[in-house]
Amino acid sequence: MKKIAYLSSKVTLPGSPIRRDDAFEHDHMMDALRGPFAEHDISLHDVDWADTAQDWASYDAVMIGTTWDYWDHQAEFLEILDQIEAVTPLYNPAALVKWNSHKAYLRDLEAKGARLIPTLWLDQVDEATANAAFNTLGSTDLVFKRQVGAGAAGQHRLKPGDAIPPMPYPMMVQPFLSKIVEEGELSFIFIDGELSHALIKRAKAGDYRIQSTYGGVEEAITPSSDDLAAATAVLHTLDEMPLYARVDMLRGEDGGLLLMELELIEPYLYPIEGPELGPRMAKALASRLNGA
Repeated sequence: MKKIAYLSSKVTLPGSPIRRDDAFEHDHMMDALRGPFAEHDISLHDVDWADTAQDWASYDAVMIGTTWDYWDHQAEFLEILDQIEAVTPLYNPAALVKWNSHKAYLRDLEAKGARLIPTLWLDQVDEATANAAFNTLGSTDLVFKRQVGAGAAGQHRLKPGDAIPPMPYPMMVQPFLSKIVEEGELSFIFIDGELSHALIKRAKAGDYRIQSTYGGVEEAITPSSDDLAAATAVLHTLDEMPLYARVDMLRGEDGGLLLMELELIEPYLYPIEGPELGPRMAKALASRLNGA
């Protein structure tokens, strides 16, 4: 039986005293993957990526899973991935993860034709630069996001005259689009380049953040052919096809989809909304391990 490590973190592993309140999503992933993996003679073990006692060479491969603290330890995380990849296959590959770990990757995708929300990139944010962003982007409702981050951590929605909170990190700034609350964010989950399932994520009343930790809810959908084509086109801008990917999109004013994120590192893959995720992932991983 092949032995696979599923990289997790102190904030998601069961029994951790500092476990996140959305770590039940880790449990959903393990429940979805373990059975189908076993059917392919693969055992799956969730481990802390920062556990220095791990012998990575003892695993036949390593998958990046719920490493939901890496953005506060980016350099250390990327160094560990290089160490892993030196002794065993890593999914997704370290070079792809390094590129995807900084939101500037969106500019690369835009250069290849991806449609983005207008974005301003700020290395430092103070009252002057924050206030100037309203004029630059021509909006009175802006969202400030960390350039290295996930899950809306350190994110701020501001209007002119609002107090500027401390933002000690490089930030990206975008106009707030009302479609996030009117329709929701669409997510497309791909395994080895093939659509596994799609869903729409909606914020709770009075909020705009769609993550479960803020009360967001999800619903499986059958995407239109145009929406699926837009998501697939984003994936095909990559030079190599990742084992797994989640394409997050938001509808623009013209009805077409705009890219929010291409998640290639540690995305939650919503197995509840896509019950075929486990079998699809197991088959794809087994194929790669067997050299097919």
